[in-house]
Amino acid sequence: MPDVTFRDFAGALMAQDDAAAGRVLQTLLGVDEAAAAAGTSFFKEQMQKSPDFMMKSMGMRQAVESRDEGQLAILIEECFDFEATTSTASAKNLLSHYD
Repeated sequence: MPDVTFRDFAGALMAQDDAAAGRVLQTLLGVDEAAAAAGTSFFKEQMQKSPDFMMKSMGMRQAVESRDEGQLAILIEECFDFEATTSTASAKNLLSHYD
């Protein structure tokens, strides 16, 4: 299990601490600082635009628990606006924390 979780990401967002949220994404998804900052910004925008977005993002937990790497990659792409190759690598990185 990773030292940080998406609960930490959500907590940082609620505290309006985008930098901390970005650091959580760096750890969980294995992306660099710029990608984490952009992903955090995209996530926040989508969260404010659509109540349905949170349901989509919560689907990541189920994908992790079922170890569905393909579905997890799709959700990461949709929730953080990463390119497919980054999302695939991020899904692998995230799942590796749970080995």
